[in-house]
Amino acid sequence: MLKQYLQFKLSQKLSPQQIQLMKLIQLPTQAFEQRLKQELEENPALEGGKEDKDEFDEFDTSDDFDDNESINAEDINVDEYLSDDEIPDYRTQANNYSSDDEEKTMPYAAGTSFTQHLINQLNTYRLNDDERDIAEFLVGSVDESGYIRRSLSDIMDDLAFTQNIYTEEHKIEGVLKIVHQLDPAGVGARNLQECLSIQLHRKEKTPDTELAINIIDKAFEQFTKKHYQKLIQKFDISEIQLKDAISEIEHLNPKPGGSYAGNNRIVEHIVPDFAIKIIDGELELTLNGRNAPELHVSREYNNMLKGYKDSKDKSKSQKDAVIFIKQKLDAAKWFIEAIKQRQQTLFVTMSAIMHYQKEYFLTGDERNLKPMILKDIADEIKMDVSTVSRVANSKYVDTPYGTKLIKEFFSESMKNDQGEDVSTREIKKILETVIEEEDKKKPLTDETLAGILKEKGYPIARRTVAKYREQLDIPVARLRKKI
Repeated sequence: MLKQYLQFKLSQKLSPQQIQLMKLIQLPTQAFEQRLKQELEENPALEGGKEDKDEFDEFDTSDDFDDNESINAEDINVDEYLSDDEIPDYRTQANNYSSDDEEKTMPYAAGTSFTQHLINQLNTYRLNDDERDIAEFLVGSVDESGYIRRSLSDIMDDLAFTQNIYTEEHKIEGVLKIVHQLDPAGVGARNLQECLSIQLHRKEKTPDTELAINIIDKAFEQFTKKHYQKLIQKFDISEIQLKDAISEIEHLNPKPGGSYAGNNRIVEHIVPDFAIKIIDGELELTLNGRNAPELHVSREYNNMLKGYKDSKDKSKSQKDAVIFIKQKLDAAKWFIEAIKQRQQTLFVTMSAIMHYQKEYFLTGDERNLKPMILKDIADEIKMDVSTVSRVANSKYVDTPYGTKLIKEFFSESMKNDQGEDVSTREIKKILETVIEEEDKKKPLTDETLAGILKEKGYPIARRTVAKYREQLDIPVARLRKKI
């Protein structure tokens, strides 16, 4: 027996334009500039910069086309694309943009590459052909931190398959010892222990460095776990001797590759997307001016349409050309409108966040940060939570207290012993302060920290303390211990 069912399914699909707009909103200032540059290169109907209006005074399009003649079939209403108002209206609506004339290109560190720097040093060593090939292969395997993180067996296989060099692990290890002599000290190490050991062996021999070498080479695990009493017993030393040896180790570089300035990696510069200033006791928000480019539709493309409209004989090739022009003009007009919406969305969202956290922005005291989740702001500005998330997760604001990632102002709430909602960020700040002030010879356990917070009016469980501590990148008590 056949049965028929009627099923309704409600679904929402985003148009390609909406998806593109969401992507534009998510872009921080520098990435937005790259996207803008790409659009200007790809669409000849879109032009940037101010346009000298005087040279186009002869084109009074509003008078020329009063008849509203339209192109039939697949063609377009030309008048929609002909306009003297070439400056997008969001440039004249409000003074919401800061004059930001910073260098717009991302800076790079100068010099030769890190790999080439190491190869240049190899030239000072006397090596046979196989040794040089192996050494260069090893140098090429060094990562940006200065480590070789692959096993010798894997390197041996790669040498055979890619370089046609058939060798043995002990020969590779012999060449690796030469790589370990290169600068910066510690380069080519396979792990942290080896990296520190290489650096210590190259230092001038003193009682402190000798003890430090023994600690790293023979008791590395006890050192990393800060089992200081075991180290004192193992090496039959005093607490002062141990402290001096550990001081030697602490002055070593755990990432030798990072100290080389000529590795041509991008130097990251954060460009704030907003700025908040306090003027006469009131908060003033501005949007970085680099987010508000001056764009207009190409006058040349407008003239092409004008010429098409004025011509009496409209050939097929002309119609094909005007359809192409229409597509480019549509894209240009949409992009200008999308930028307008992007600016409005950014400004409205950040303005709501600023007013929600007004007490914090006026004082800079993180204890004044109110509990705030994405939905609070989304409800305030009547936008989707995902839109607020796109703004918060990728944008920075310049405040009187430094440049901050906007998502740092969001935090969940929990109740204190008075039943009041407090920000979890406030509790983390207090937790951080308590740990900073603890006796490092006897660091506070999570259980003890929970008790201290309870005394301060924040009744939270030990496991919650542990979670907040981990989120703050603070190690457990044992690893915070100092002698």
